[in-house]
Amino acid sequence: MVAKKYLIETWGCQMNEEDSEKMAGILKSIGYESATKREEADIIIFNTCAVRENAELKVFGNLGHLKTLKMQKPDLIIGICGCMMQQKGMPEEIKKKYPYVDIIFGTHNIHRLPELINNVKQANSTVIEVWEQEGEIVEGLPIERKSDIKAFVTIMHGCNNFCTYCIVPYTRGRERSRKPEDIINEIKDLAKKGYKEITLLGQNVNSYGKDLENMSFAKLLRMVNEIDGIERIRFTTSHPKDLTEDVILAIKECDKLCEHIHLPVQSGSTRILNKMNRKYTKEQYLDLVNLIRKHIPDVAITTDIIVGFPGETEEDFLETLDLVEKVRYDSAFTFIYSKRKGTPAAEYEDQVPEDIKHERFNKLIEVVNRIIEEKNATYKDKVVEVLIEEVSKTDETKLTGRTRTGKLVHFSSDNMNLIGKLAKVKITEPRNFILIGELQEIIR
Repeated sequence: MVAKKYLIETWGCQMNEEDSEKMAGILKSIGYESATKREEADIIIFNTCAVRENAELKVFGNLGHLKTLKMQKPDLIIGICGCMMQQKGMPEEIKKKYPYVDIIFGTHNIHRLPELINNVKQANSTVIEVWEQEGEIVEGLPIERKSDIKAFVTIMHGCNNFCTYCIVPYTRGRERSRKPEDIINEIKDLAKKGYKEITLLGQNVNSYGKDLENMSFAKLLRMVNEIDGIERIRFTTSHPKDLTEDVILAIKECDKLCEHIHLPVQSGSTRILNKMNRKYTKEQYLDLVNLIRKHIPDVAITTDIIVGFPGETEEDFLETLDLVEKVRYDSAFTFIYSKRKGTPAAEYEDQVPEDIKHERFNKLIEVVNRIIEEKNATYKDKVVEVLIEEVSKTDETKLTGRTRTGKLVHFSSDNMNLIGKLAKVKITEPRNFILIGELQEIIR
């Protein structure tokens, strides 16, 4: 009997990526195999993001493309899930505009996927199951990870911050921490399977443990650092208001914790930060950066920045540029503000005109890219530790990996069977977004 095949397409953050890995594991456990293209698949699932308008538009466009395929393969099951589906009215809109979609489900009931597939096989209409309220955290779900080297490990779900531009608290629910023993057991299992790097995930990882007794994020970091076999530990994403000195000291003192902190600032204007409900000022953010660099001088700091938030004046924007110049980020995810239905900011009347948003965005990109190039230039002739992750997608003669600070490194090697190894690489040619180097030696 020929096995049925699945294809999952994912938009959004690392938590969406890990959700997709769990769905892949569930589908594999009930007899499905992975497909490489849509035409091969017996079930196609779109795992969606609601944070940016552009991600939603991509989903709608791709759903439209599936209509022809569904006509050619009437038994094809089409599912759509993720944060978009948690938005009020969205499931009904999908059902109306794309009646050939078979299953619509949310972020809280991924574990119900086998039942939903059985239900759709018995139904003559779209099956919708979107839970408005988050339930208990479901442990032990099978997972089909994309990498044999690196793994995402979710340590908590949801967010309590309610930034005025963000839909996440409405789509992912309130903050819920996983039990530390469940996290540790998962990571120990990954170590036994040969994984070298883990990234701890949460909408706000710094809030981990606030709903548990005698537990904190810093304490969890130190516990994870004791696990044999794991070489590197990363985490994302941090909220500046919750990044405490004990977390910074854990990074400094724990040998496996990488010297890289992703610290979304969103704006350099205290007035706009207040309007965003970020709960810190520009000065407090800069003080935090100084504290981080005091304890971890070689740290890489990356960030998220939104341009054109409602009410942003030219003076506010110049405050953002000033902050970028002061912090000198190693990398930055930059976004043009887009309205998210259901958030307070979408109702603000002082929306910034599109042409001004784009003009400011371009200026910001120029500054950010210049600083990245200047920082990368300092790596010239340095020898760095690289975790070798894969053969380069653009050059089969090169291997690629990342430094502890998250810099992408490409280098040539006569031996292409080094994936998963730690190596010393001398940087010979720093570029804007990658470092070119020469292999010096394999560490282990």
